[in-house]
Parts: sequence; C-alpha cells; structure tokens
Amino acid sequence: MNVTGKQIVVLGLGESGRAAAELLLDRGAHVVIRDSQLNERVQRLAEKLGARGGRVELQEHSFTPCRFDLGILSPGIDPSRPLVAQLRAENVPLLGELELAFRFCECPVIAITGTNGKSTTTELAAALLTAGGKRAAACGNLGPPFSDIAARSADLDVAAVEVSSFQLETIQTFAPRVAVHLNLTPDHLDRYPDMAAYAAAKLRIFENQAPSDFAIVNAALDLPPLTARKITFSAFGLPADYTLDNGWLVAHGQPVLEQARTRLAGPHNAENQLAALAIADLFNVDRFTAIEALCAYRPLPHRCELVRELDGVRYINDSKGTNIDALEKALLAQTRPVILIAGGKDKGIDFSPLKPLLAEKVSHALLIGEMQSELVRIWGQTIPCHRALDLEDAVRQARRLAQPGTTVLLSPGCSSYDMFKNFEQRGDLFRQLVHDLT
Repeated sequence: MNVTGKQIVVLGLGESGRAAAELLLDRGAHVVIRDSQLNERVQRLAEKLGARGGRVELQEHSFTPCRFDLGILSPGIDPSRPLVAQLRAENVPLLGELELAFRFCECPVIAITGTNGKSTTTELAAALLTAGGKRAAACGNLGPPFSDIAARSADLDVAAVEVSSFQLETIQTFAPRVAVHLNLTPDHLDRYPDMAAYAAAKLRIFENQAPSDFAIVNAALDLPPLTARKITFSAFGLPADYTLDNGWLVAHGQPVLEQARTRLAGPHNAENQLAALAIADLFNVDRFTAIEALCAYRPLPHRCELVRELDGVRYINDSKGTNIDALEKALLAQTRPVILIAGGKDKGIDFSPLKPLLAEKVSHALLIGEMQSELVRIWGQTIPCHRALDLEDAVRQARRLAQPGTTVLLSPGCSSYDMFKNFEQRGDLFRQLVHDLT
C-alpha cells in the first residue's frame, strides 16, 4: 500500500488513532488528525504528532476544508457520526485502523474475537508462542495498537491481535492466518440494533480467509460454513478437538494439563486456554514448552483479580466484566456469599436473566452509575439492592455489610464510560479504595 504524498485524515485521537497517524507519517503521507474532544491527554498527543509533521484539529468548529485521498477510522468512532458522514458524502475512501495495519503487516496474523476472554487468550497465545521460540507480539484492543506492531512486523514471526466487533465492521481485505472466535453473548446493544447485527460483525473475522487458513471456534457457536480449516474447542461437554475433561485440558483426546496447576480458574478460562493451546499446536510449539507457559501465565489485572483479604473478607476486582456474560461467569466462579458492586453505562442489555443466579450467590447488591435505577427495578425483588453515590461509597457500604467468609466482588456488568475513562481506571480506583481500608 503506497501512501507517499497522499492526503489522509485520521478520525479519533485515541491510542489507535495515534498509532495509525504515526504509521502513515513514517511512510510519507500528509496526515490530518481530527478529534472532537479537547482534554489534557488529547493535547499531549496532538503536540507529539504535530512535532512529527501531522496536523491536529481538535473540535469540529476548527476543522479546515481539505480534499482527502483516504480516511482512517479509529475503533471508537461510530461510522454513523456526522464527521464520518461528511467524508462519505465527499466520496473519500474509508479504512478502519485494523484494515490499515493489516495492509502494512509483514508477518502472519492471529486474530482473536468473542464477547469475553479476548485479551486473556491473546496474551496467552503470545506467551505460548514466545516460549516456543517464536518472535510474537500481542496487540490490538489490549494494547499496543495493531498499527504499532505492524510498523515493526518485519522483525516478527507472528502478531496476535485482539479484534473487536467495532474493528471488524470496517474490514475489506483483512485475512488472518488464524481466526479465533471464543463466544457470543449479549453486548454492545447500544451500538447494534439487535444480536443478529452484533453476531454478523463478529463473523466477519472469517470473511477473507483462504482454505489454507485456520478457524479456531467454540463448538457451541452456530456458524455458517467456513472456508478455512475448522478446529473446535469446548469446556462444557460438547464434542470438540480441544476439551476440558474432569479438570484436565485435553487435546485430540490426549490429556495435556490439569487446569488447577495454572493461575486461571473456571471453564470460561479453560476455553481461553484451549484456544491458545490450539494456536500453539498450529505453530509447532512442543507440548512440554506449552505446558510450562500455561502454568507460568499470570492473569491480566481487572479480571477476577484478588485485591486483598481483610478480616476474613475477600475483595475481588473484575472491572473488565462489562457485560452480562462476564458478570455471570464471575459469580459462578465464587464459592463464598457475594456482596456485588455493579452498574455503569447502559449498553441496552437485559439483566433479568441473572436473577436466579443472584438469588443463589449474592447477599447484597451495591449499585452505581447510569444503570443504578434500572438494576434496582430489575433485581430489587430478588436480592437486597442498595444505591451508592459512587464507587467509593459502594466500597464503604460493602465494608459495613461484609462478614468473615464473604466476598466483595466488583463485577459491574456495564461499561465504565458514564463515570470513568475506561474499565482500567475503574478497577484501579477500586484497588486503591480496598487497600485504603483499615
């Protein structure tokens, strides 16, 4: 892809937009970066890109008229926004950051999608491949952006890329050597009109694969015929190539590793491990090395992370639990009575199916954010629900309610954008608040 001398606009100055702009600048493009936000972080990035020759325009009233050869959409930019519609009206070709990075990537790509478990599986895959002597990098939604890795991909053997449905909406030629689809449960229904549209976006990960490529898929998924060679996994008793059997990770009928030897628990994590093991097998990582890497892997923060135990009460940070499926899995993993902290931005998800599990697992729910009143309405007849002013108030109330032998679980089931910059900031604050308890 030759962009030398081309006039290119990048929409969105998050990390992906920044990485895309730098990739294009390094290849001789004239780059304009536009963002309607104006805050300290964006201004710092604007100064950095300006020093490299990019022109940064913040807030729509400051956008200067220009004829562009190409537009790049960051993952967080909804294609229905007016600034995108304007480019379409001017017949400017548009690419997503994922598509752009793929066109410059010089190594094979493993793409991993699904509602939950993407980051863990991407990290696991990169860890197993690295242990097996491959020059591998994990990137995408979990960071660094794919464009950063594409810029140095000539020195890599493989890139493991976490891919969201938002990114898949705008692909054209994106064709991973290995495509992984972990699971599908309700999420992002504030962006998609229904589950069918959300599922269709996820399925695009297989769209451009060739018969020589591989599709690693959850056996529970109802998929159309795939062009790539299919490999299946399941931790819930379905027939598959990779399975969980009596606590053991099993590959093609052969026991590989007892999951209890690893730092990941629960069948949902077993499916992440099985998908990563299938990837390692495809890239000829020997079994002993793969086992060692699975045992050595430490979970990413904000995913059922034990923060501390105080006076017999465990405090667990699952801030990454941003949908109903993640919340359900976090509750199923608990063996003690739970005081649940939940709530956040409304994503159009129905939380009523959780009521039987809440009745079984949760003694009190402390509710925060935009969804607070709705969750009180849905859950209030099933479990005691308490409103909290903010996360600090929720932790304070949880401390009063908690008895020895219980667990305080932050698993919001909602995104964080009504109160926080991202789920990491929410989880970091929870961790700090818990460590400050005396």
